Amino acid sequence: MKLTPLDIQQMAFRVRFRGYDRAEVDRFLEDLATTVETQNREMTMLRDKLAHTEAHLTELKKTESTLSHTLVSTQALAEELKQMAQRDAELIMKEAELKAGELLREARSDLATLQRELTDLQKQRLLAIERLRSMLRTFERMLEIEESDGKHPARDSRTEEITG
Repeated sequence: MKLTPLDIQQMAFRVRFRGYDRAEVDRFLEDLATTVETQNREMTMLRDKLAHTEAHLTELKKTESTLSHTLVSTQALAEELKQMAQRDAELIMKEAELKAGELLREARSDLATLQRELTDLQKQRLLAIERLRSMLRTFERMLEIEESDGKHPARDSRTEEITG
């Protein structure tokens, strides 16, 4: 049975012979009613405070859960970004290596072409020098023949007809 302060205050006892002092019992009941009323108010206040604290705790747990989820998501995103950056860096390196290899092949090809052209030009130069020497020898022989003809005044009859 749950008693309220009002129940305690309105409680009436039967009077009996040699019973308790009525005024003392009344004072005690009033004190008891006041104490119970105070405790009821305190209990109500504590229940309200507990409800508020539990609500606050629930909010904090929700916030913690959200923060935890956000942290996990952020870590996953950071890891994903790191992996993407690593893949991009590797891709850039591979592209650079391929481009460098292509440039090196082109440079080697150009070098080989230039070396062939240089060899051809050197051959042409040697051939031109050889032709020039040959022409010089021919001219030298012609000069020698001219000089030897100039030392012999006798001329051929055909030569006189042409000049004469």
